[in-house]
Amino acid sequence: MISPDSITVFGADWCRDCVRTKAQLDSLGVTYTYVDLVAEPAAADVARDISGRTNIPVVVYPDSTHHVEPSNADVDAKLRELALI
Repeated sequence: MISPDSITVFGADWCRDCVRTKAQLDSLGVTYTYVDLVAEPAAADVARDISGRTNIPVVVYPDSTHHVEPSNADVDAKLRELALI
């Protein structure tokens, strides 16, 4: 489910922050794996284990760090730190 060399986004289509984060990654041309928690409800446990919270989206980066409900600025800064944009 989580690839150590890519970004994984745990979210749901009813979540505005999830839609916003996916749109940001898409607009930047960043490749990521999207885990739809509605289609894969068991993955919610994985996201909670990573973040310690039930909030989404959970964005997991290749360096094993993560953001929960990140702002666009947070995602942008992390992508620049990892030289992904």
